[in-house]
Amino acid sequence: MIFVSRNFYAILFFVLVVSSCKVMSPKAYQTLINTKDSLNQGWKAEQIKNVNLEDELARLKADTASLGRKLTALSENLTSRASQAKQLASDLAEREERLREVEEILKKREEASNALKNKLQKALLGFEESGLSVDMRDGKVYVSLTDKLLFPSGSIVIDEKGKQALIELAKVLNTQPEINIAVEGHTDDQKVRSLGHIKDNWDLSVLRSTSVVRFLTQEQQIDPARLIATGKGEFTPIDTAGNPEARSMNRRIEVVLSPKLDELYQLIK
Repeated sequence: MIFVSRNFYAILFFVLVVSSCKVMSPKAYQTLINTKDSLNQGWKAEQIKNVNLEDELARLKADTASLGRKLTALSENLTSRASQAKQLASDLAEREERLREVEEILKKREEASNALKNKLQKALLGFEESGLSVDMRDGKVYVSLTDKLLFPSGSIVIDEKGKQALIELAKVLNTQPEINIAVEGHTDDQKVRSLGHIKDNWDLSVLRSTSVVRFLTQEQQIDPARLIATGKGEFTPIDTAGNPEARSMNRRIEVVLSPKLDELYQLIK
């Protein structure tokens, strides 16, 4: 777009009129030429300004469009982030609720285990001097019976005193159907000798464990599905001193009692 000053046309008209009326002097002609040159320069300057204005307008339009795109992208990003934050807050609230439920179940399990321990301690109080103990470890109740309470030396047959202890134990377990039972056999680190078909401490620990399981299921009618029999040989000792007293403590049957965790497993799936 070209803008031309009104003065330019006025002066040009004046020049034409004058020039048609009389012959100009050299001085007047030169003045006219100078005026024309000045007008040309002014016109060119106006043209340059106009071009610069058009360029500036184009740049402003481009900058405006760019800012508009950036603003749109930012708005979309903020909307997406707000949605993500909302989803994260919802997930966090759900996890916190599940955590509270798990903590509540674990609290109930611990309370149940403590109550079971106290009940067993009272029921088995008369056997403590014979090598029986009840304690809690990692939320489980451990009833530990030394081999001298259950078995004659080198034998896998439960003696009468051992049966009496297991009968009292079974009375409590039969009132607690929600408790899982693992019977673990343990030996000392001395090699097995002259025990016929028993080859080593693995054999001895497993066979003593299964003897206890058979007595509890066959004689005391505990549901076999609740029991697990394992033998750990000499590899999880209580006392590593290596003297007779330590070896005597290591030769034991441990009945490990733990609450069923079905409800907890359902929560953490």
